[in-house]
Amino acid sequence: MIKKSPWIFHLNAGGCNGCDIELISCITPGFDIERLGCVLKASPRHADIIIVSGIVTKQVKERLIRIYNQTPKRKIVIAIGACAISGGFFTNAYNNAGPVDKIIPVDIYIPGCPPRPQAIIDGIKKALEMLKNERTR
Repeated sequence: MIKKSPWIFHLNAGGCNGCDIELISCITPGFDIERLGCVLKASPRHADIIIVSGIVTKQVKERLIRIYNQTPKRKIVIAIGACAISGGFFTNAYNNAGPVDKIIPVDIYIPGCPPRPQAIIDGIKKALEMLKNERTR
């Protein structure tokens, strides 16, 4: 049993916004991640899970590091989409600082361009299990 409802902070690091649309559809009544206790929050200082979509641009790189450092310990980082995992279409772009795992540690990868909401929810469930296992240690 999960002891607390995890709060999610979402950061679009760059890209086409396809992953963002699919992530937002997870909140709608059709998929409803709130039934898992998840709530999107606007502040990383209260988040348990950081979801990053898109490539990390040079402009966003320092912001991503700052957000990672502001998030309390026992955080889970999820990279969603091909751009966040490997750079996708934007691999050779002039402003590409690299995929997310070159900047901050990533715990869960959700591939796809864009990934389906069901895959995102499955990744969030895995994050919940990781948080639960960490709390029981």
